Amino acid sequence: MTRTLLLTGPELTADAMTHAASHGVRVIPTTPYAPADELIAIIAREQPDAIIVRQGQLTREMINASAALKIIAKHGVGYDSIDIAAAAERQIPVTIALGANAQSVAEHALALMFSVARQTALLDARMRDGHWDKATSVGIELSGKTLGLVGLGSIGRILMELVAPLRMTIKVFDPYLPELPNVERVDDIDDLLTSCDIISLHCPLTEHNRNLFGAAQFKRMRPGSLLINTARGELIDTEALVHALSTGQIAGAGLDTFNPEPPPADSALWGLPTLVATPHVGANTAEARDRVGLLALQQIIDFWDGIAPPPRAVVNRHLYAH
Repeated sequence: MTRTLLLTGPELTADAMTHAASHGVRVIPTTPYAPADELIAIIAREQPDAIIVRQGQLTREMINASAALKIIAKHGVGYDSIDIAAAAERQIPVTIALGANAQSVAEHALALMFSVARQTALLDARMRDGHWDKATSVGIELSGKTLGLVGLGSIGRILMELVAPLRMTIKVFDPYLPELPNVERVDDIDDLLTSCDIISLHCPLTEHNRNLFGAAQFKRMRPGSLLINTARGELIDTEALVHALSTGQIAGAGLDTFNPEPPPADSALWGLPTLVATPHVGANTAEARDRVGLLALQQIIDFWDGIAPPPRAVVNRHLYAH
């Protein structure tokens, strides 16, 4: 029996496409960030049994355009671009590729930390413009500093391992974890703000934590502290961040995610010398892409074979499970 899988975005890696073909799966890639009406029309025409969300939004209208749709998989772990309630109304599970890109994102968070602490992006740009700032550039060491993690899932745990040689003190704010092994837990995010030199965000975006970091939070952060975000751009109030960086409330920020994405060309972010920015590429390594594509695909194939996805990988089961 041939089943149809639609991708919101381009083809999966060669290994994943071969794996799909070997299981008789017809894969339909689409234009990256295709307009909504175009994607709805394709879904209505092709009636896919499954959708892998790579890029852009998957709306209620898109979900309901296929009467055959039985499972949705995210090519990654951030599921805020999918209408999970609309899927749940039809008993359609939405899965995430739990842990598949965690190593890559954690390494990128560490890279941003180093880059902000040592101003590598700014110094690189300055050198290309003919400047030699040896006499005036002063960075900071990460060694011995206090690192605060907002969220301790797979990415945060790997980051803890990566910074171990730096002998950092680690503090974690994660109200959803009942217990945290071998690490200091703080029950109030304000305690994290006032006691950490670097704060790194590793939590999913929810209706409760949008603009988690706003003007009040930046005022509570330590002078000289750094903020790193490889999670979701909507966790940070961009206007408040611009103010905090431009006035020196905090010393620097490393962002891989933004609100909106991409930021406009005239965004005030681009005038901030203490900002290091990358275009949402934390998970974009060859290794992670292979793992994520294969895992998302295998979750779908297993589901078709009657094997339920792991409960932790189904992000909307609470909306329809009894």
